[in-house]
Amino acid sequence: MMSCGKRYDPMGLALLPVAAIAGAMILGLSLSGCKEPAPPAQPSVTSPPGQAPKAPAEKPGTEAPKPSETPAAEDGRALFDGKTLTGWKVSPFGGEGKIEIKDGQLILHQGAGDLTGVTWTAGGLPNMNYEVSLEAMRVDGGDFFCGLTFPVRNTCCSLIVGGWGGSLVGLSCFDYQDAANNETTKILQFDNKRWYKIRLRVTEKKIEAWIDDSQVVDAEPGERKISVRLEVEESQPFGVAAWRTMAALRNIRIRPL
Repeated sequence: MMSCGKRYDPMGLALLPVAAIAGAMILGLSLSGCKEPAPPAQPSVTSPPGQAPKAPAEKPGTEAPKPSETPAAEDGRALFDGKTLTGWKVSPFGGEGKIEIKDGQLILHQGAGDLTGVTWTAGGLPNMNYEVSLEAMRVDGGDFFCGLTFPVRNTCCSLIVGGWGGSLVGLSCFDYQDAANNETTKILQFDNKRWYKIRLRVTEKKIEAWIDDSQVVDAEPGERKISVRLEVEESQPFGVAAWRTMAALRNIRIRPL
């Protein structure tokens, strides 16, 4: 089985208008650059906590799903038993908050550092042709409440939900460009204390994602380099993290396609 923990050639939906991307870059709050040994580091994108990019935001789930977007029946393998951290470890980001399990939820408390999360350690996960589903909630805070890092062949990528001040969705990274700086960037409105159903599909040609049955990512990486941002390397090969935010997770499942 592949491992993304080692260094590899270099976290990041349709392109937004130039003004929206500029707003996201100016007011963004999340991570600071994709890792890649040879090319120069990408410029940092930061913003004050709780501020979203200045762009029109739509709510997930407002679009009627296309037939192909209809979620599959709940099947596959449960990765979280709702009671213990069996198969997981606390991601050692440094300054991470407390991990709590309560009422079938995996709660990521905000710590002294930027990130808190969990990383899968039990192995046995596919790196191609699979689908992941989970429910996530931003309990408190104003940034991403689901930074889902996942394997793609012999490397990893990250799906960011609610980043850069609370509303950005996208994949990090394509060709060293993160979720705020590539064609997967999308601005959505997220409410605190509300559960969102998130589904990610990885196939030979595409990386796709849905939130509440509305498709938010439909990417064809082709020959482009896929990687994660250096801040979330500890989430590899599979993990979920939150940035300066208290988040709750439940019903984490994976199934082969």
